[in-house]
Amino acid sequence: MTLKPKTQDLAAEWREARLLHPLYSALGREFVIELPSSCPDLESGVEDPPQESVEQARRWFLEMDQKIEVHQLRQFLQTTSLTSEEALQTLLEHHLNRTIRVYSDRDKIDFLLVQFFSHCAPSRLEDADVDLGYVAQTLEPVLGSVDLNLPSWLEPIDDFIQSANGCRSLNELLTSGILEKGRKLKVSAGEDYFGPIAMVAFTRFSFLMRRVFFRLMHQDLNTILDGLRELEARGVDTLDCRSAQFSADEPVTRLRMICQSWKVMFHAEYSSGSPLRMLVDLRNVVDAALSRTTKKAEKVVKPPSEPAVVHAKAAAAGAQFATASFATSSFASSSSEGAEFEVTAAPDWDQDSSATDQAPGDDEKV
Repeated sequence: MTLKPKTQDLAAEWREARLLHPLYSALGREFVIELPSSCPDLESGVEDPPQESVEQARRWFLEMDQKIEVHQLRQFLQTTSLTSEEALQTLLEHHLNRTIRVYSDRDKIDFLLVQFFSHCAPSRLEDADVDLGYVAQTLEPVLGSVDLNLPSWLEPIDDFIQSANGCRSLNELLTSGILEKGRKLKVSAGEDYFGPIAMVAFTRFSFLMRRVFFRLMHQDLNTILDGLRELEARGVDTLDCRSAQFSADEPVTRLRMICQSWKVMFHAEYSSGSPLRMLVDLRNVVDAALSRTTKKAEKVVKPPSEPAVVHAKAAAAGAQFATASFATSSFASSSSEGAEFEVTAAPDWDQDSSATDQAPGDDEKV
């Protein structure tokens, strides 16, 4: 069964328009989107407008919805202070109630469902508690009562979640194909995606993927920071980070500052784009540098029977080592303009402004 758009009277539609207008206007200003012809009664906040104004506002929102891209909506809602539970619910219902949906509507609804669930869920919610029943109960204000009988085509989702939980690094997650499989299942669903049980299942999937994503991202950042501190202790001042889109002699101290800032930068966008490739490749560089300096240190320590001059040269070579140059494996990024890995958080799927889905360990070290 597909969720049918709700019918509402003009007064209810106008209340929705007045609530959403400030959000849409702020989003338009932030992304320099040309706003449609204004609706004077909507801008002035008239409480009881004529039908003509309601229809004018309806056309205004329709045109804005066509101009707003999925990534813009995602970034705005994860960084703005203008959203509330009521605003998120109204925005979600606004998209669910559209009589004619286009391709991007599914991605917007998919993101808004996860954002609404994240906003309503307790901050320390355990992963094991995020079952279909709990998600359905939380989404009931917008989806109504949901039949939890899961159709067979949605059963692979549990396998995707289990595989993601087994990933040990961000690189492993992003190259495993798990996110692409989830995306492919969502796209192949067509209109079946808008069935209440399907939206509940995909909301659960995306929410838990956000947690895995951000847990691994923080883990990688902590590993890089620990590695950089160890390299400094070994006398390494710079690294050849061209494979991670930095310079050939990048100062270790600067890399540490960048890693600290990345925690904030990755806050808003849950997608496998260029910054995430930089993070993955930087970890490869640091891991390789640690391995290389360890081997050099081992070469310094020679058996007592070895001539003293050889020992001295090896020690000097180890002491002079300051720059490491390494080759890293290529990174295969996913290509999903609407997906949140969209990873995309994380969320903490994602550490949004309310930190409603913080993953265990996200507040450690970094």
